[in-house]
Amino acid sequence: MVAIDSSAFHDRASTTDTVLAQSSALGGRFTFSLLREDASTFGRRGRVETTRGSIETPIFMPVGTQATVKTLSPQEVRATGAQIILANTYHLMLRPGADLIRQAGGLHAFMNWHGPILTDSGGFQVFSLAAVNKVKEEGVTFASHIDGSRWTISPESVIDLQLAYGSDIMMQLDHVLGLPAERKAIVDATERSGRWLDRAVAAYDDRDGAATRSVLFGIQQGGMEKDLRIASARRVAQTDVAGCAVGGLSVGESKDVMAEMLEISTPELPRNKPRYLMGVGSPEDLWHGVARGIDMFDCVLPTRTARNGGLYTPDGRITISKSIWKHVHAPIDETCDCVACSEYTAAYLHHLFRAGEIFGMRLASIHNLRYLARQMEEIRAALDAGAFATAFANFDARYRPIASRGTPGNPVSALGEQRS
Repeated sequence: MVAIDSSAFHDRASTTDTVLAQSSALGGRFTFSLLREDASTFGRRGRVETTRGSIETPIFMPVGTQATVKTLSPQEVRATGAQIILANTYHLMLRPGADLIRQAGGLHAFMNWHGPILTDSGGFQVFSLAAVNKVKEEGVTFASHIDGSRWTISPESVIDLQLAYGSDIMMQLDHVLGLPAERKAIVDATERSGRWLDRAVAAYDDRDGAATRSVLFGIQQGGMEKDLRIASARRVAQTDVAGCAVGGLSVGESKDVMAEMLEISTPELPRNKPRYLMGVGSPEDLWHGVARGIDMFDCVLPTRTARNGGLYTPDGRITISKSIWKHVHAPIDETCDCVACSEYTAAYLHHLFRAGEIFGMRLASIHNLRYLARQMEEIRAALDAGAFATAFANFDARYRPIASRGTPGNPVSALGEQRS
């Protein structure tokens, strides 16, 4: 069902572009180049080079939690414009297990995806899915959500797992805390995440990580406490990691609180390293995240929403199973070049969902991933042209999220002031 050439979507900036800032790891085999900065927001245009290919940023990463993006083949995912995907250390540890993946030649060979892969540490899943988890300084002991078996992970074992998978980008184990929580608990979890980052870096070095194809990112935490967010960001910034992630957001807080946390966080992170906002993927959040200095995003939302009949359009999200679409013999989005829009009608997708057909879920998943890829292409083009603020305002004026954002549409006023 691959119908479009994904190579056309990798809108590579000119190789003669001036590099404003740069960092490297793996002896120069992994680099991040900052190519442009927006004059009115914190938006950035960049490029990540890995041993398995380039990633033009800002970028959205589809999630293949268990070595698959649900219902889709790797070729179909690539055809949507995906340059990198995410898999999850926790889920792959439980099944099929690191030994089997290593025997298969690593995660890329196992799942037949030959571009870059980022693996989350599994910290979020341990604290959200697993039962009876117990946190000690050494690590976390928990019961599997699958069969109740007992497991223990540590900052060091998570590095071992991700090296066994052959991940291109590995994440540290962090202490993810359910919110709201008492400040003392947030302080303890934030400080523990910092100590675990130091141990992850030491483990990476002890295992000669620089001789592999894998780099390590650190994760900022701090709940919704401004001072803790700033302190955690500074700690990650001072650590020898290839990139910096913002964790613990999009966990139930309002959109304006998330925006505030980003606005105080990204200025503290290194200008010359990629910045990754974990678990965020709604269209409006991508635009608002880029405006606040984020380079990389991931989330299960677009494909999970698709499997439940939620489809993104330029005007907002629709529910294709509703009767209003029964007689619409036209594409869901006439501007979209995905197979769902170029070869099928809204009425047909409505029928598939009403009939419970898996093909409907597949088409919807392709459409939502392509929609987000097109959004990121538009963002990168606007940053290249020096027109991001205008493009952002146009998007914000038209796209209507399911719930109110609670943030202004003007990207300059949303940030409080223009950049100098």
